[in-house]
Amino acid sequence: MKKIDKLVLGSFVGPFVLTLVVVIFIFLMRLLMFYIEEFVSKDLDLATFGRLLFYFALLTVPTALPLASLLSSLMTFGNLGEFFELTALKSAGISLTRAMRPLLVVAVLMIGFSFWYNNIVSPWANLKGYSLLYDIKTAKASLNLKEGIFYNDLPGYSIKVNEKIKSGNKQGTNGDLLKGLVIYKHASGSMESGNREVILADSGRMYTSPDRSYLVFELHNGNDYQEYTDNSTVTYTSSSAKQGGQFMRNGFKDYRLVISLESFGIKRTDENQFQYHEYMKDLDELATLTDSLRKDFKATSLNVASTSRQYYSYQFKDNLALKTKKITDGKWVDSLLRKQKIARPELVQSALSQAQNILNYASSNVTYLEEKEKTVWRYQLESHHKFTQSVSIFIMFLIGASMGAIIKKGGFGLPVLIAIVFFIFLYVLTIIGDKFAKDGVIPVWLGAWLANIVLLPFGLFLLQRARHDSRLFDKDVYIIAWEKFRRRFLSRQPPVVSS
Repeated sequence: MKKIDKLVLGSFVGPFVLTLVVVIFIFLMRLLMFYIEEFVSKDLDLATFGRLLFYFALLTVPTALPLASLLSSLMTFGNLGEFFELTALKSAGISLTRAMRPLLVVAVLMIGFSFWYNNIVSPWANLKGYSLLYDIKTAKASLNLKEGIFYNDLPGYSIKVNEKIKSGNKQGTNGDLLKGLVIYKHASGSMESGNREVILADSGRMYTSPDRSYLVFELHNGNDYQEYTDNSTVTYTSSSAKQGGQFMRNGFKDYRLVISLESFGIKRTDENQFQYHEYMKDLDELATLTDSLRKDFKATSLNVASTSRQYYSYQFKDNLALKTKKITDGKWVDSLLRKQKIARPELVQSALSQAQNILNYASSNVTYLEEKEKTVWRYQLESHHKFTQSVSIFIMFLIGASMGAIIKKGGFGLPVLIAIVFFIFLYVLTIIGDKFAKDGVIPVWLGAWLANIVLLPFGLFLLQRARHDSRLFDKDVYIIAWEKFRRRFLSRQPPVVSS
């Protein structure tokens, strides 16, 4: 490897790693801000939260690679130009494309890595990340008793406290001092079954077991009211026992109530339930599913015509004549209708009903076929994105390296601003192309490649300008051009003759 290659690669590696980490961090913060309501009050442990961040960090890599390539290449050649190293290379007879050669090789290797990553790692990370996120979203919130409000999230219990005082530790866990407790125990674990037992206590303490599997209430100075149902009993101790129950009251000074917390926490869902989505498939699976969906769409389309015959009725007056004479399009249909005077209203109503049925049948089938076709388009679009995200890395590198050689400015100032503008342009074009492709406005391949098709000419144009040392972003060039235009325009104006 020559010294010039080591110089360029050494200038590129540091900014690339730094920008890649920063971009991944920014996308993770966007994820946290978007799903922050799903994380609060769920009592997630660090291991679960760390796994979620790890999966989504893997998911941001395909999006972060083009931006990191753009920004790092722009900073690399901007720094080389700012410190006149690029000028020294050109004065030694080394062209800009020769200086870009090692990074062009790196860009090609990144294209291969990105395609492998999109095809192998991304589907796996999508499946793991979104299944875990679904389990977190469906998990119950952690236990949080509020003063004066019944808490009903514990299966089989309704709990209310008049006053809650934060206290010290109990068996290594936080214990809360409670006053004025009312605990309803529901029969069969549901509120609709009625309240068979009510516990009233003056005070108590609440804490969880060390393994966080049970919730413990230590109650003091209270009563336990229970209702028993016994159909054989005929003597009742209360007037309300007409429904077939009797009451029993037990007083206590100390009472220990243990409730299972099995319903809380995260319960993992079978990951096979999420594998239908196109983001969870690799290229071979997408091709197989697309082919199957196309065949299904074609078969369903052909069955519509044959199935619709049941909504039509045919009646011929002379079957023998129809058998001996070939039916051709002509005036015979109109003459047949004129000869038959429809006098019965039920025939008109029957014809109207048949027409409405065939209209509803056609409308439902059109909607059904459109959804099937849109599903095919989604799978095709995802197949194209395996390639488009990889190629966008090379295009972003082309734009960044050329822009850096033109503006000759490194650091995190102007290069960051320019990189963000081009990345937003890439992102917006990708979103627009995907939407048009999914809606059938444009072909799928055009929607998938729209951003790359638009930005590639920009990269080639900037490369051509950079090779000729263009002052494309020098404001003096535009000031001089404006002055020349203004003088030329004024010179063409006729002279003003004063009277």
